[in-house]
Amino acid sequence: MLLSVLLALTVIMVTARLLGAIFKKLNQPAVIGEVIGGIMLGPSLLGRLSPDAQQLLLPADAAPLLGVLAQLGVILYMFLVGLELDLSVLRTRAASTIGIAIAGIVIPFGLGALYAGAAFAAYAPTGIGFSTFALFLGVSMSVTAFPVLARILEDRGMQRTTLGITALTCAAISDVIAWCLLAFVVSVTQSAPGGAMVTVALTALYIALMLTAGRRAMVSLIARLDASPHARDQTLPLILAAVLLSAVATEFIGVHAIFGAFLIGAIIPHQSGVAHHVRDRIEDVARVLLLPAFFAFTGLRTEIGLLDTAADWITCATIIAVATAGKLGGTTIAARVTGHSWRASAALGILMNTRGLVELIVLNIGLDLGVISPRLFTMLVLMALVTTMMTSPILSRLNREVDDAMS
Repeated sequence: MLLSVLLALTVIMVTARLLGAIFKKLNQPAVIGEVIGGIMLGPSLLGRLSPDAQQLLLPADAAPLLGVLAQLGVILYMFLVGLELDLSVLRTRAASTIGIAIAGIVIPFGLGALYAGAAFAAYAPTGIGFSTFALFLGVSMSVTAFPVLARILEDRGMQRTTLGITALTCAAISDVIAWCLLAFVVSVTQSAPGGAMVTVALTALYIALMLTAGRRAMVSLIARLDASPHARDQTLPLILAAVLLSAVATEFIGVHAIFGAFLIGAIIPHQSGVAHHVRDRIEDVARVLLLPAFFAFTGLRTEIGLLDTAADWITCATIIAVATAGKLGGTTIAARVTGHSWRASAALGILMNTRGLVELIVLNIGLDLGVISPRLFTMLVLMALVTTMMTSPILSRLNREVDDAMS
């Protein structure tokens, strides 16, 4: 087992880094290459060309442990995203940011739920009711890929600009809402709709506590650690313990563990010595070794060969169009209404249309629950790839200095 996992991790890491570098040269985020690398290692390519080679490099008995490592990688990366976020920049635009985030959820959710009426007969699994199917499709259209968005902004040097921070904050707000909606879908699927209201209430309470009392306690702790010359050896274990406990808390509440990790990162002063120390210690391990495992894990479940008719590809194209119209259009209009220029609004819209990693997490949950079929799962994975690949070239065309328009 250990030998299989080590071999699989080596293959995944090398493939991800190679394709990531290639796509970065093509003005695409490296994460696109990593996702495509995962799909290539799965049944869509390697499994089709040489099933024996795929079984040798990525044996079935290694999949459960790879799944655990993949989730750990996502959790650590989301913590790093939170560590980069400076929420103080948004104090003067809090109301407009919340409004944009809500519009970026409501409009694509509504379009996705409406489109479910056309897709239900052909693509819903047997035994799944229309309401559950429609709710899940609405959620899948609403998600923004928080970690992928962060990677795109980081690659372009925009993570600390007003536009970048606004996009990240909108994505955080909209994704918390999306996870609450997903929790509702899960509870409906499991015949416990009352649990969704509890999840929403506990999520709001937990976020409020973390941003008030939790932040004050963390600022005090970080100040002491920064001031003590002997505390550095204890810094990493303490912070990682806090990250994991917060991830456990949000997972227990019913919102994915990644948001607990993100919240811990967000309440740590991002310019502190502790922040720099922790970032330097875990960043490469999370990005280079663990995160690509998630893409490979998803790739193993994605089979493009399932789309074997013209109708399937037309449906896939329609899903991409509906998702883009809802997310990009809804965010752009909301940003314009709240006072941003058309150019800045469009830039924010294309950033929020990025899906990628978080979308893949949602889709894996839907596939595990049996809410979507493997064929629809593949279509939605392709939608996540296409909408993410759109981001960099369109953003470049809008304006390289679009952040100035939002200041």
